[in-house]
Amino acid sequence: MYDFVSGPLAWLSFIIFFVGIIYRIIWYVRGLDWQMDRVAYRPHRKYGIKGAARSIFYWLLPFGTRSWRYYPSFTIMVFVFHFGLLFSPLFLPAHNIMLEQAVGFGLPTISESAADVLTILVILAAVFIIMRRIALPEVRILTKPYDFLVLAIAVAPFITGFLAYHQVGNYRVMLTAHILCGEIMLVAIPFTKLSHFVLFFMSRAQLGMDYGIKRGGMKNAKGMTW
Repeated sequence: MYDFVSGPLAWLSFIIFFVGIIYRIIWYVRGLDWQMDRVAYRPHRKYGIKGAARSIFYWLLPFGTRSWRYYPSFTIMVFVFHFGLLFSPLFLPAHNIMLEQAVGFGLPTISESAADVLTILVILAAVFIIMRRIALPEVRILTKPYDFLVLAIAVAPFITGFLAYHQVGNYRVMLTAHILCGEIMLVAIPFTKLSHFVLFFMSRAQLGMDYGIKRGGMKNAKGMTW
């Protein structure tokens, strides 16, 4: 079971992940329509790129936007969650050993203790997000079981990885479960809300171009094409 999960199934998961993400990006870009969106993307590309970069930058900056500043505790947890979700798997020593064995190179690594801290922070942040969705009426009314499922898919690799590393229970079983959970997450990313790790940049760029061209960046310009 372990050999299959860590071998052919892992490669299949990565293929589905990369092909799915590329498809989502192409589908998003092809769906843009300047007549429908009322944004002249091509004729005013300079202003659009400036607006897109500004939008992405400030939304990636903790408390960089009014929305982030309005909910400070939620903002902190969201950034902690996403930071750990991204950096822990990428720079974990064990993952990079496997990467080097597979493709011949690896990334810089963090210490095991740092990985433990990031893992615990991810789990705690996920608990906070779940409690917030349950406790706040304005969030609860928008929450569906699907949202909890997506969150569980994202957190499961961290829980199983933490248990496997600290050898809680049967190590082989827990390690297999960890790899399988990671593969489920990879496959789920292109088809669920988890795709926002890429589509976030697409949507923020689009909105930034909208504001940069139409709603301020070119308010004094002449010869608008819409």
